[in-house]
Amino acid sequence: MKEIEELLPHRKPFLFVDEIVTADKDRVVAKHTFTDEEFFFKGHFPKYPVTPGVILIETMAQAGGAGLRKIDALPGDALFFLATVDKAKFRRQIRPNEEVRLEINNLHISPKMIKQAGKAFIGYELAAEAEWMCLVESKERI
Repeated sequence: MKEIEELLPHRKPFLFVDEIVTADKDRVVAKHTFTDEEFFFKGHFPKYPVTPGVILIETMAQAGGAGLRKIDALPGDALFFLATVDKAKFRRQIRPNEEVRLEINNLHISPKMIKQAGKAFIGYELAAEAEWMCLVESKERI
């Protein structure tokens, strides 16, 4: 977890990456387990808790950003903010204590913008997919 906290500015309860498995200029693979203690399960269908779709999008974007930071594709002081989300599809519910494997493809990386596409899997079953763009800002400019 310490490595992830060095790569991302997010913290619990809004940090959704446990591990970067691999990262290179083309692709990032990461993992996260949504435990039954997640704050959103208390109110998101409490008798049948599922991970909200917006949290899955955030999880994929965090994984993509952490992977880019790991390979030094983003400056150490860079913050990245979701700007667009496209082609989002949710195909399988993600329940408490399931490990999610995140596969992120880097479509375009520049000093001011990141475009990525990602998929979230439980085992080999596709749970969610989307494309997104993030704007990159230096902490000094904010």
